[in-house]
Amino acid sequence: MTETPVTERIRREITENDVALFMKGTPAVPQCGFSAHVAQGLQVLGVPFKGIDVLADPELREGIKSFSQWPTLPQLFIKGEFVGGADIFREMVESGELVTLMKEKGVSLRRG
Repeated sequence: MTETPVTERIRREITENDVALFMKGTPAVPQCGFSAHVAQGLQVLGVPFKGIDVLADPELREGIKSFSQWPTLPQLFIKGEFVGGADIFREMVESGELVTLMKEKGVSLRRG
């Protein structure tokens, strides 16, 4: 079965970027509070990441939900693996699990 162009793009983004955040808006100008929370949290932790604006492409917005089998945005991927959305991100930051996961996956942090 061949992949759709959207699925190919998603796969490329999560392969080429150690940390990819599919979000509403951009890290500099988030368009929803949940996307802002995750983007700002990654920045505070010193995690280099790529923000991918799903509002710029409706097919991508729906495609990422199908790809991950997760209904909401934002969606965080680390080293190609789906981690979760804003609630899971918050829980992982509070428990310290996110920093541990980043280190285990070999993602360099500018702090911590």
